[in-house]
Amino acid sequence: MRRLSWFAAWVCVGISVNAPCFALSKSADRQGINARILQNPPFNLTGKNVFIGQVELSRPIRFAVDKVANKLLRLDRAIVQPYEVFFRDGRAIPNRNVDDHSAQVAAVMISQHKIQRGIAPDAKLLSSAYSQRRQDGQPEACLAAQHIARQYNSTVRAINFSFGELLKEDPRPKPQLDGKALLTLCVDWLSSTHNTLPVIAGNQGKGGIPIPTDLYNGFTVGFTREVEGVYRQLDRGNLIDEPYLDRNGNDKFDQGEVFTDLNKDEKWTSGIESPINGRRSLAILAPGNNLKLPTLQSKFKNASGSSFATPHVVGAIALLHEYANRQIANGQWGIAARRHEVIKAILINSADKVQDRGDGKALGMSKTILDTIGKTWLDTEAYPSREIPLSRNLGAGQLNAYRAFQQYQAGQQPSGNIAAIGWDTNIVDVDQYQEYIFKEPLIADSFVAATLTWDRQVTLNDKNGNGLFDIGEDFSDQGLNNIELYLMRSQNNDISQSIWSSVSKVDNLQHIFIKIPATGKYKLRVVFKSPKANQASQHYGLAWWTM
Repeated sequence: MRRLSWFAAWVCVGISVNAPCFALSKSADRQGINARILQNPPFNLTGKNVFIGQVELSRPIRFAVDKVANKLLRLDRAIVQPYEVFFRDGRAIPNRNVDDHSAQVAAVMISQHKIQRGIAPDAKLLSSAYSQRRQDGQPEACLAAQHIARQYNSTVRAINFSFGELLKEDPRPKPQLDGKALLTLCVDWLSSTHNTLPVIAGNQGKGGIPIPTDLYNGFTVGFTREVEGVYRQLDRGNLIDEPYLDRNGNDKFDQGEVFTDLNKDEKWTSGIESPINGRRSLAILAPGNNLKLPTLQSKFKNASGSSFATPHVVGAIALLHEYANRQIANGQWGIAARRHEVIKAILINSADKVQDRGDGKALGMSKTILDTIGKTWLDTEAYPSREIPLSRNLGAGQLNAYRAFQQYQAGQQPSGNIAAIGWDTNIVDVDQYQEYIFKEPLIADSFVAATLTWDRQVTLNDKNGNGLFDIGEDFSDQGLNNIELYLMRSQNNDISQSIWSSVSKVDNLQHIFIKIPATGKYKLRVVFKSPKANQASQHYGLAWWTM
């Protein structure tokens, strides 16, 4: 198992809180994911009473558990204070399995610092360390993730994974990123079983850490850097091949060995750092370059990598769930609003791609997101293709927490007549469809964004019948049902007449971002095509946004 903390986070100057370097305060604000507006009146969303999780090789320190914490700083100076800490599926071992990397990741989510405030400072973070020896790997990580997901009656809304395992350390013969690694199957199973979203740090840094970036039921997150003070360009650290220089010839990675882009193409290699069959696992980007984050001693250092982009997403999820809790408590929404498929669809659908010019035709997006050579989402392979829902390098764009809130706030609208912005969670049966008809005409030359998500089905091979994953057990992939998404004129019934569609055969996500050709009445159609791979009825989440 390769420690992401050694490679994904490279440290620069900036011990002083007032040091003149880039900060979490910027990545959380308008220059980044625009979450600060949600923390302030009238929204006052801080993740209060929302459980989120963290699984890493190590964990942050916690007062009342770690004596070292009492020696390092006073409680009133603690910047990162997890709600609970664990070791795998049990109590945390005092003063052990702690490190700066996990503390910095946690800080992005829950930092209480007045300036470097986290995305969801009042969320209840549950953190589990899983590694004690070099041999510890995917089974132990799965055990820790399961323990987190089961806490508080399975109300942990998202789990942050800022680590990964090399394909060379996967025990399967000739392993590839095919979704079949034990940890990948595990996180997908946990997502469906416990209604939580796994959020995975993407392939980046001085070498790839692919597993479990080939998951289906959660997110893989890449990271951006600043351009003229705004986080909006893919960092080159996202693009590098996995193979390392095996200096001692033992066919294992050892500390001090170097990872490099051996073929010098600055691209992910299919099956090595990106999934086989052309599937896109990278769903979204978030700021991750030159973030000023606290160490265990609450001294600030700068760090970069997708390790720190990922918790931006988890923090945003906590803000959405706090809002959902309010709406459910006052009777406005039902508990279906908490379904992970819906939250995933909302975050992807509301991501920034191209900046709106002020006329609303680009749906009010606040930034144009660039790849490493300056091209936009409209230049990617995904934009002109019906079979490729997301860009390999840009995913759906960069997380925008405020736009995600606007998307979510529009509320659930079941199939039938719908408003310009909204979402739904529903069921479609095999060889059937659900239709969503826009009440008002869509305007020519304006964009429409729509995202459909559903789960891959994974089963636990439960040898002892206790309903839990135990070391020595594994999982079986039950496959994907084929669900497709169509944009059609409201009067048409034949999908062959669709204006546009997303019909990927290898993803459990469909995404449409296209301009309306002529002003008129339109609709979205969700279609479940036979043959079924598993269940005959498929639960899904759908989000849409029009001018």
